[in-house]
Amino acid sequence: KARPLGAVFHLAGTLDDAMIDSLSPERIDAVFAPKVDAAFALHELTREADLSHFVIFSSAAGALGGPGQGNYASANVFCDALAQKRLGEGLPATSIAWGYWETESSLTAKLTEADLGRMRRLGMVPLADEDGLALLDQALAAGTANTLGIGIDPAGLRAMVTSIGAVPPIFSELVRAPKRRSAAT
Repeated sequence: KARPLGAVFHLAGTLDDAMIDSLSPERIDAVFAPKVDAAFALHELTREADLSHFVIFSSAAGALGGPGQGNYASANVFCDALAQKRLGEGLPATSIAWGYWETESSLTAKLTEADLGRMRRLGMVPLADEDGLALLDQALAAGTANTLGIGIDPAGLRAMVTSIGAVPPIFSELVRAPKRRSAAT
């Protein structure tokens, strides 16, 4: 081959948000087809190829959850697990669970001010393009299966601790929740 395949980047994805009890098989398939089915097909088709990288753009929704995103979060968790499987088999693999970027995409175009406010309250802020590209370089160099690529506002995380007394476990090393004291009986 004059130009052999050197790397695979899987960036496909679509949304069809709904609460779990509203998800039909068709709504799940609509999200799984471009994300899960395509990632697995690429894995199968390239497992014998001498690739330098096999990169999947996943979503922070899989790592952090997202209201009404059961199908989308599940599809992205599959992609993260596929990267772990590949790396365990000695194949190149990096799955980056991205947060949202400043530059609007088809996935973020419909975010409302309420959506953005909810994410800010959770300590998430948009990634500047240059920061996202730097995170991509770091993830590729790290040689690990899974990376979380999100913009974080420490003040938002501290506010979450103040309002609800905790942060998601994945952020526990960034912001400490206060120790709870036992009430006298």
